[in-house]
Amino acid sequence: MSADPAAGATRRLRGLIWLVAAAFFMQTLDSTIVNTAVPSIAHAMHVQPIDLKTALTSYVLTLAICIPASAWLSDRFGTRHVFAASILVFTLGSLACGVSQNLPQLIAARVLQGLGGALLMPVGRYVLVRAFGPKDFVAAMSTAGIPGLLGPVLGPLLGGVLSQYASWRWIFLVNVPVGVIGLWLNRREMPDFHGNRRPFDWVGFALFALASGLLLGAAETGGSGAYREAVACAIGGGLCAFGYWHYGHSAQHPIADLALFKVRSFAIAIGGGLCTRLGTAGLSFLLVLFLQVGCGWSPTAAGSMLVPQAVAMILMKFLIDRLLKRHGYRRALFVNTVLVTVLLCCFALLQQHTPGWAVAVLMFAFGFVMSLQYTAMNTLAFVDLPSERAAQASSLTSAVQYLSISFGIALASWLMAVFLEGRHRDPAAYVQGFRISVLAMAAMPLVAVYVFTRLRHDRLPRRPVETPETAA
Repeated sequence: MSADPAAGATRRLRGLIWLVAAAFFMQTLDSTIVNTAVPSIAHAMHVQPIDLKTALTSYVLTLAICIPASAWLSDRFGTRHVFAASILVFTLGSLACGVSQNLPQLIAARVLQGLGGALLMPVGRYVLVRAFGPKDFVAAMSTAGIPGLLGPVLGPLLGGVLSQYASWRWIFLVNVPVGVIGLWLNRREMPDFHGNRRPFDWVGFALFALASGLLLGAAETGGSGAYREAVACAIGGGLCAFGYWHYGHSAQHPIADLALFKVRSFAIAIGGGLCTRLGTAGLSFLLVLFLQVGCGWSPTAAGSMLVPQAVAMILMKFLIDRLLKRHGYRRALFVNTVLVTVLLCCFALLQQHTPGWAVAVLMFAFGFVMSLQYTAMNTLAFVDLPSERAAQASSLTSAVQYLSISFGIALASWLMAVFLEGRHRDPAAYVQGFRISVLAMAAMPLVAVYVFTRLRHDRLPRRPVETPETAA
């Protein structure tokens, strides 16, 4: 008796959802699990905690640079091979992180990890679109995205527990068995989709990568006091960015379609999102330093303070569609960005003896407003775009998101280094540095408030677009 083909197809699609969900979970978990282990890693590698910023920014920057290449790679080599390669590289990068003996080795391993992680989310989303079609894609993506939402909840707490009771190395090594299972599932469940072959924009990719790397290098070296090197990197990065801006308008197959910025809502979403993330992306990194180094909290206790933010972000997602449909993007983003600025300033009120429940309440409120902020900014970019331009827009918005996150972490760490004034062993200096830094960071979302006022009054969502990237 032959097996039912329909039942076999259903089982295969269900396995595909689990595979993509595991990949989303692995990437989002790794984006948050490292934060609470920063002091432990710094102690083991005999560096200052603030020096670990490069290990965080190198991973996110690699994501930003490599994501635009995901569509070309999938079309050229097929989704099964590309997804398997991304899982393998991510797993090897995680293993390399876990056995690193010094900071340069850890940074190199994080870059390798980022090379694999950059392809997991965009290729996974592309496969779900092709496998399920427009009718069932939203339901499939919502199901696959649930583990991705749990990553930020479990990551900080798991990172604290592992670094306190086991070893910081396990925060990376836990990815190895998950990666092995992912490779097995990929061979069984992943369809091998190919697309139209087209030339790869090597010139545009090189200019984009150089501009991103040099500008981040300027922020990193400037924060370390190497001002000549910072100026040189800034000039080089600026020239590469200008070169791509000039080149991208005439390229036949650009790695990033700059013509999208002619759409008003897209340009405002990108500009407002950039300013917002520059002011908020480094908060978790600074808060961990404040709690562990400044206040003497354990890694587990500090990690638990990041959990309320992630829980609030999940809860808020049930209200976002209703809020945007009732108030529209302009009013919602204006009011919410003001709240983001106010809450950032509230973090400046924290002191060494502030009770844990007060920190948790503040983080919960911050997670609530940031959930609306991220989803509104990310979906605004697509409200006026035709469906045939959605793929390029998704790639570009993802790259800008991760770029702004890496620059936000660099900005926050640079501010903290400035206000520490070299007193790296003084807990009171970390408390004071944190309080002044968050006040300075609040200036960036304040700029975003003005950017969002440039929206037209009638911008309303057509249909909710929920992906794991709305939490980025």
